[in-house]
Amino acid sequence: MPAEINQKKLVYRIIKNHDPEAYGQLYDLFVARIYRFIFFKVGSKEEAEDLTSDVFLKTWQYLTKNKSLEIKSFSGLIYQIARNALVDLYRAKANRQEFSLDLANEFIIDEEKFGAIDASHDVARILQALKKIKQEYQEVLVFKYIEELSIKEIAEILKKTPINVRVTLHRAMIVLKKSLKV
Repeated sequence: MPAEINQKKLVYRIIKNHDPEAYGQLYDLFVARIYRFIFFKVGSKEEAEDLTSDVFLKTWQYLTKNKSLEIKSFSGLIYQIARNALVDLYRAKANRQEFSLDLANEFIIDEEKFGAIDASHDVARILQALKKIKQEYQEVLVFKYIEELSIKEIAEILKKTPINVRVTLHRAMIVLKKSLKV
């Protein structure tokens, strides 16, 4: 909870005073997480770096354009902006770029967090199975187990209720487990 309060204070400083130092602190807290989230979706290091920069620029512009903004969660805001940037990218590209399994080492996934998934499964196999399930399931699994966001944060990003997120997460785990057994 203290980290969330600190983030709210930093956001307040940005909105009211356009404080670049406060934004720098938020940048340091979130840059690796946002990069990892985007990299997982695009599979290209250069493209992920460019999109990550765009996301932080758009976030700064959003926060500084209106002094009467009320931001409940900075993480929810920045992940929503990242999702929107990815949607824009997908729209710009007629065909989706596939994730290269050669880059699987870029991810550090704590396999214990996947519960019933056996620890003997390697990262590449999990990522391969993850790519085969529907987009909605991919997102909730990535947000929960790779980005380590709370159900509440995921709900805010996806604009769903926490109960809906829990149900989707449960269904996604079932589908992922089935996909790994095949």
